[in-house]
Amino acid sequence: MIVLASASPRRQELLRNAGIPFRVQPADINETPLAGESPRHCAERLAREKALAVSQSRPQDYVLGADTIVVVDDAILGKPRDPDDAARMLRLLSGRMHAVITGVCLVGKKVASSTGRTEDPGLRTASQTTLVTMRALSDDEIRGYVASGEPMDKAGAYAIQGIASRWIPRIEGDYSNVVGLPVALVYAMLRESGAI
Repeated sequence: MIVLASASPRRQELLRNAGIPFRVQPADINETPLAGESPRHCAERLAREKALAVSQSRPQDYVLGADTIVVVDDAILGKPRDPDDAARMLRLLSGRMHAVITGVCLVGKKVASSTGRTEDPGLRTASQTTLVTMRALSDDEIRGYVASGEPMDKAGAYAIQGIASRWIPRIEGDYSNVVGLPVALVYAMLRESGAI
């Protein structure tokens, strides 16, 4: 059984669309970046912490953790705290290219060895980076978008698959990564681990 350690409806939809069977058990961890932590390391660490937190109660399952961050000027943009924070993030992204990094971690199920002891096949952690260009936004567009509510639970305060799609003329890399889960990378990890 594959368990997704995330409540994200976008990640669930991506897995369903790819035909990957799974169950959901969200992880509850502190998602604050560490001082001096690189963006890639932060995304991978948070994905690993989510997977490990859920695997403690699901030792016979494969647990998939993921964390998506947006990076501009080496600053990590997570989910906005409030509408003002969402507007601040959108102003930072307006008219610029930024990176979207999703860290993923797969914790393998624990199996009994021939000696009868339980062995942990370990975990696999990786990340994917996609470059996203956002056109310049007016103050009215930012205000209207924030008022829609869409930015409030999204890294970087926007959803590429939603209203914000009209402001994204170019991406370089995996689109599903920007939505919240690099599906091709996850599928390869699941295959290599024997989860599917």
